[in-house]
Amino acid sequence: FMLVYPDADVPIVQLSLQEGLDPATHLAIGRALAPLRDEGVLIIGSGMSYHNLRELLTGSARGNDASEHFDAWLTNAVEEPDTGARDNKLTHWSEAPGALNAHPRSEHLLPLMVAAGAAGTDRGRRVFNDRIWGKAISGFQFG
Repeated sequence: FMLVYPDADVPIVQLSLQEGLDPATHLAIGRALAPLRDEGVLIIGSGMSYHNLRELLTGSARGNDASEHFDAWLTNAVEEPDTGARDNKLTHWSEAPGALNAHPRSEHLLPLMVAAGAAGTDRGRRVFNDRIWGKAISGFQFG
């Protein structure tokens, strides 16, 4: 945070993921945090759109197609203009093409759910897209 805002004097609060790792719960947490945005609070969800370390660290090309498919699906879900449809897609992320290859575990995707929930009706957009060791990686912003 200090790299982006070196002169900032703001408190930073870190939240933990909820036991059970339910996407709908994390969207609801985001909705509960949404009023803080009106007070100037910046809500950041860290993580990656692709987080299969086994394939990343071995340099395997096996997950390259899966990462492309999931990244395209995730971009479509985040950019969905209808909030209810967006939340429904994100809640069922594990059914998306390439999802379980991109995220064998959900911990590095769930912060996106909190950010999406906090966004309310603000449409998301992809602000970063690249490849890391052949895998598609994207970053998103709401508001």
